[in-house]
Amino acid sequence: MLIDIHMLQNHAPSNLNRDDTGAPKDALFGNVLRARISSQAIKRAIRRSAVFQDAFAESGLLAQRTRRLPSLLRQRLALHDLDEEAIDLIVMRSREIGRESGREVAEWTEAGDPETAQLIFLTDAEVDELARKLADLYRELGPREFKKLKADELTKRMGSSVARSVDIAMFGRMTTSVAFEDVQAAVQVAHAISTHRVETEFDYYTAVDDISGEAGAGFIGDTAFNSATYYKYMSVHWEGLVANLGGDTDVARQGVAALIQAAATVNPTGKQNTFAAHNLPDLLLVEVRERNLPISYANAFLKPVWTNGNVSLMDASVKQLAEYMGRINDVYDIRAERRWIGTGDWELPGAERLSTLRALTEWLPL
Repeated sequence: MLIDIHMLQNHAPSNLNRDDTGAPKDALFGNVLRARISSQAIKRAIRRSAVFQDAFAESGLLAQRTRRLPSLLRQRLALHDLDEEAIDLIVMRSREIGRESGREVAEWTEAGDPETAQLIFLTDAEVDELARKLADLYRELGPREFKKLKADELTKRMGSSVARSVDIAMFGRMTTSVAFEDVQAAVQVAHAISTHRVETEFDYYTAVDDISGEAGAGFIGDTAFNSATYYKYMSVHWEGLVANLGGDTDVARQGVAALIQAAATVNPTGKQNTFAAHNLPDLLLVEVRERNLPISYANAFLKPVWTNGNVSLMDASVKQLAEYMGRINDVYDIRAERRWIGTGDWELPGAERLSTLRALTEWLPL
């Protein structure tokens, strides 16, 4: 079963997701420059949102991405009846987990603990399990043999840990270390793109020294920004999500509902203190089909939306979406259960309108 989520969302002047020059990200689509928000920025905002924290943090079903595994292990190893010398040796060896990437490790935390070669996406339960395995291996081999053990043999002797968290189950985990199992993402998230042509603008600003009494600016700068109506799309492979969660369909259902709620209410945080572009989607469509066939409607905007002052970009974008949606589903005979919510007086072909976001998440036939 496949769950498709489509949104049209207008952001007032903003810089939610910057490129290496500090300007808002963009992309060519239909040979026209579009505003863009990367899938990475969207996914991070969702998994770090209050929606996910409230739903899953207390039950230990959220993970964290970090290079500070050795510091986390030090806290756990103190519970395994080991002396300080043993803990220091295990912590020092733990920095080699993930070195299969070939990257040399030279970074250290402020507290003096080493960092791993790569960011590792892991749960608290995995850290607990890893601490136990390392403590057991240390006791089995003794300090001399434990210290001599090669890095790849060290991780192999521990075996792989399996993540059981909603965010890893949804967004996947790729690691070069055999200490952690790779997880194939059950949720695919597209880069959001504007439905229309976009141009980057610049805010020239000055700051005045409040104490000096001098005339003129104490500081001069500029900030790049744009404003755009975005099409956002993501898909959920239901069976893959359930499998990643060890067959727990209740948590999977809760996860899909939280994903939809977070996608609709959470935005990336880039330059929000400057622009406060906290705009909710004007249209949110959810499709559920038995066939595992994800379908993005981005091509509805291959020809960029163009309007005059009498029709808003949102109204015109919804019209193009509705027309393309009807055509593509008719041509390919796509059957799906469809529900949507919106702020305007619109219609979507083959889709039933609901009144609230809560009603939409409660409808999900999972």
